[in-house]
Amino acid sequence: MLVLGLNMFHADASAAIVQDGNVLFAIAEERLNRVKHFGGLPVQAIRACLAAAGARVDEVDHVAVGHDPGANLSKKVQYAARNPSKLSNLLKMKQRRKSMGDLRTLLGNALECDPARLRFRQHNVEHHLAHIASAFYCSPYDSCAGLSYDGSGDFVTVMQARCEGTQIHPLHRTYIPHSLGSFYTMICDFIGYRKYGDEGKVMGLAPYGTDACYAQVAQFVRPAGSGLKLDLKFFMPLGSNQGISIAPNGTMQQERHFSPAMEQMFGPPREPHSDFTQRDMDLAFAMQRRFEDIFFHLLNQLHKKCPSEDVALAGGCALNSVANGKIFEATPFRRTWIQPAAGDEGLALGAALYVWHNLLKYPRQFVMTSSYLGPEFNEIEIRSALDAAGLTYERFEFGPLVDVVAGEAAKGRVIGWFQGRTEWGPRALGNRSIIAHPGLPDMKETLNARVKHREWFRPFAPSILAERQPEYFEHSHPSPFMLHVFRIRSEKRAQLCAVNHVDNTGRLQSVARDENPLYYDLISAFERKTGIPVLLNTSYNENEPIVNTPAEAIDCFQRTKMDVLAIGNFVCRKKPVLSK
Repeated sequence: MLVLGLNMFHADASAAIVQDGNVLFAIAEERLNRVKHFGGLPVQAIRACLAAAGARVDEVDHVAVGHDPGANLSKKVQYAARNPSKLSNLLKMKQRRKSMGDLRTLLGNALECDPARLRFRQHNVEHHLAHIASAFYCSPYDSCAGLSYDGSGDFVTVMQARCEGTQIHPLHRTYIPHSLGSFYTMICDFIGYRKYGDEGKVMGLAPYGTDACYAQVAQFVRPAGSGLKLDLKFFMPLGSNQGISIAPNGTMQQERHFSPAMEQMFGPPREPHSDFTQRDMDLAFAMQRRFEDIFFHLLNQLHKKCPSEDVALAGGCALNSVANGKIFEATPFRRTWIQPAAGDEGLALGAALYVWHNLLKYPRQFVMTSSYLGPEFNEIEIRSALDAAGLTYERFEFGPLVDVVAGEAAKGRVIGWFQGRTEWGPRALGNRSIIAHPGLPDMKETLNARVKHREWFRPFAPSILAERQPEYFEHSHPSPFMLHVFRIRSEKRAQLCAVNHVDNTGRLQSVARDENPLYYDLISAFERKTGIPVLLNTSYNENEPIVNTPAEAIDCFQRTKMDVLAIGNFVCRKKPVLSK
């Protein structure tokens, strides 16, 4: 039985396919059409899912969409009654939903199949239920607490739940406009980060600030019962779409979030691309600290309702790895399982698994032990792309390959590393990565300026052999999806100076051999040459979606100042070698 999951006409459109309870394939449309955060119909992602399953769309049994227009209807009506000026916005959203309502026609036309032949049952799954499902049903937990939080979805900004067996039981919802995601976005907007999805960039700026603005920023959002409440005078009246819209070409557009009250309190907003002032850094610090305050309140309230040691997390805010790393000290939870595609692309997978388990009542059998759910490319395809680009290369078996690449990294070379299946989610986890030596003092500046072409303050991640994590970090909880920030032990900071952030932390990826044998072997080979069981890891891209195909990897390698490309069995150097 095939269940196709979709996130469509929403930010980070995506598709996932589940066969008899096992996740076969999942990918965001942006990886295929190269439009960051694409918000239309994920046609290429759907085609890729069907190809992975060896199926036609008329063989799909169920289609699950991570959006339910009927969810929380009474709250929407109440909101419109209290805010008549927002009624037109609600009517626009209703018209948009109507236009996408005939899913058979949409898919039939997009996939060149007569809609009358399509036999699937359609299921609309509430946004935050799909988020929690994406974490819980992929986790190893039989039961746990569940939390989803983000800007908003289906009129809800936070959902707390009890998860048991195949069922998810919502315990509390926080409704628009009171949103922790909107709080974070508003301050990012004020300090010059005005594009959709920029919030993750500012997380790295926060440690450069002080608590000078904290008392003022703390006024903007407060705990309220089991949820939270915004002081709306600091926010523009955003409407039920929380200030986000989708252009006809599928690109995401974000309206101004901060009100004139912010300028009265802090002065003029920072212009994008201008220099940062101490005020900007202090605002980032206060934003992150207050975010953590409210996040831990939500978790502690959830624990009172669902007293488990385990929590499953999803929603865009769950990508805040700094906050995730502090859960164990600030709450009673001892273990976390965080969906690697915690943002809205994860809705496709969550909706499919929700239908399989919660609605169809099939038992659980799948545990996500890695995020490598996208496409892979064979040696013939890779060689063909290299030849088409006119590159000179050497071919190695994988044993010698890791030794050669580790040797290049040990010499301070910057390496494009393209192997296996594409990662699911926004983090490069050793298959579509740029890797380098973590112990060279100038490496961070070199990568930010020479390869990534991004802000000076943004940190890089350490990928560490899982069993060596306690030696280098002050916490041993696994972080296979790079979703926790932990403090680096004082005696190891010099060894890891290129990945040691200004506050002596790192957003680590713990690498187990059974999860990614080739990447594990590469780090092991690097340790043999340097004594360091860690590689610097950053996403393989340059201000674009992470590369997906060999041709994209080669293009990025050629236009940036990477030194070496290791792609499949092949190694290319910027300086030509004599033999193939």
